[in-house]
Amino acid sequence: MFNLNIFIALLSLLTQTVHSRLYSPRFWHRYNISHFDHLHHHPLRPGALPSLDHLIDGPGSTHFDLDHPHPLGHLPRTRPEKCAACSDRLGAVASESNVCSTIGTETLRSGGNAADAMIAMVYCVGTVAMYHSGIGGGGFMIIKKAHSNRVLDPYEFIDFRETAPAAATKDMFEDDASAAVRGGKASGVPGELRGLEYLKRYSVLSRKKLIEPSIKLARDGFIVNHDMARFMTTTYTKSENESFLVNDPSWAIDFAPKGKLIKFGERMTRKRYAAVLEEISQNGEDAFYEGPIAEATIRALNQSGGIMTTEDLRNYSVVAREPTRINYRGRSITTGSAPSSGAVVAAALKILERYDFLGDPRRVNIGAHAIDEAVKFGFGMRSKLGDPDFVKGLKAYQKMMVSEDTAQHIREKITDGPLRTEAYNPEGLEILDTPGTAQLVATDQSGLSISFTTTVNLIFGSKLMVPETGVVMNNNMNDFSVPGKSKAFGLLPGEANYIKPGKRPLSSMSPIIVEEIHDASPLVTGASGGTRIITAILQVIVNVLDKKMTLSEALKAPGLHDQLSAQKITFEYSFDNSTVAYLAKMGHNITWVGPGQSAVQAVSMSPNRTFEAVAEPRQENSEGFAT
Repeated sequence: MFNLNIFIALLSLLTQTVHSRLYSPRFWHRYNISHFDHLHHHPLRPGALPSLDHLIDGPGSTHFDLDHPHPLGHLPRTRPEKCAACSDRLGAVASESNVCSTIGTETLRSGGNAADAMIAMVYCVGTVAMYHSGIGGGGFMIIKKAHSNRVLDPYEFIDFRETAPAAATKDMFEDDASAAVRGGKASGVPGELRGLEYLKRYSVLSRKKLIEPSIKLARDGFIVNHDMARFMTTTYTKSENESFLVNDPSWAIDFAPKGKLIKFGERMTRKRYAAVLEEISQNGEDAFYEGPIAEATIRALNQSGGIMTTEDLRNYSVVAREPTRINYRGRSITTGSAPSSGAVVAAALKILERYDFLGDPRRVNIGAHAIDEAVKFGFGMRSKLGDPDFVKGLKAYQKMMVSEDTAQHIREKITDGPLRTEAYNPEGLEILDTPGTAQLVATDQSGLSISFTTTVNLIFGSKLMVPETGVVMNNNMNDFSVPGKSKAFGLLPGEANYIKPGKRPLSSMSPIIVEEIHDASPLVTGASGGTRIITAILQVIVNVLDKKMTLSEALKAPGLHDQLSAQKITFEYSFDNSTVAYLAKMGHNITWVGPGQSAVQAVSMSPNRTFEAVAEPRQENSEGFAT
């Protein structure tokens, strides 16, 4: 019988020995967080474009513009073309990992429901995609209950976001902003496992059965895919040999077991993590929050300057919050409330609801302008959001955000050109760019549906792996605002998002479910990609409900993003040139970016109870299955 306590003690002794010989300060490299820089200043070729009238729209082209090559290229596929849209009658799942979506599908086929499939997939994604999610992080989920379980409210919004440790202070990063990004102080108290524990009340299969596939993956190994290979390159300073994945013994055990960084197509194991999952499968989620695993976590954090305690871990709990709800074009839309950004998506949709031209192919140009303006006003309102347990009046403020009166007031401000920044954000508060995340969705024949968004924040979180357990810790303390420290473009930090003990930082995560008001046929969706989550989800909903696209078409369609910072709209390379030129002529500041800035996952159930699953087409390893 495997004894985790003995394993942890032996590994701790080994780690301390290696640490004393190898882990000297010269191995520490300042790590500047750098997602793939897709910025591409594509010149608008005026001579190749039709003349544009300032007030009259014309149809946009629908082809992919071959003049917008992806700067990184597309890696060759090593498996058959993914099923972009599959239909069947038992249920459906989608995630960023074909391996994990397969596990979710097999869970449904073996008698599990959507909750079982979701739990199994979340454990899997945390195992094979630890660079942006896992039990060292946290997030949010929207649950739509099964038809037979709707006693009162059919929806639950569960907040399992990380909390600030009890010793945290609002100015703790005032003198060293980098400490919020890397090291022990950057980690909030992780909540993902408590979120899964809450979801377990809806499941029918045993915890052991749901975790076993991930234990096997961690113990026996999984193939390094395109996504992991791509994200590992972001850790290089000058070369792969100068990555913390190689030079930090805690990481090297998994990422460089032979002294060199593991490569695409090779098999990777996480045996320490497998032991932790085994302990959780046998003794429940408490095994992470108390006892040897918790003590190892706190020891690693404190050795790296952290302030979290075992009491912080022991006291963590999820919060069931009131969801944000709106009606949009005859549909009921339910999403998260603060500290998520579901209310921002809902507010932008309410602004757009009275614009009947969004689905008119002859008016795509002005439609894009309307979407951009609605998004900017939404981000302006987001600057006052925070944890409602610490910010007075936030419930009423969010209701105001999504009211028709507010939407009408904003529509009256929108003109045929961009406004000054203060029109959208009168108080000049900062708009934080919160990156990272994994998105998973599931639904089944009973009507039970879950949209689950989880993260360790930046890629590989705080760059701290617990030596004894292999758990990657989050750096979600970086999502708080710091007094006197603007993180972007000179905007003022928002007091609503200042650090306080036990407080949860503002997030862009916005899990969402759309259904017909008189027909329980849900569209379950959500996205990863930081602040781009908000615009990605918004445009998928507009594509489906206004433009009458299929779900597959809606996810494939190129998108725009604007979060009010520097008054800049970014467009995917394949976005129609004539529409972009029209907006540039209006006065919008235009920037081109490569695909993959955000990743949407979606499943839906039709009125005849068939299912469709659509995975993000820009994400190489994402997959959706209906069964």
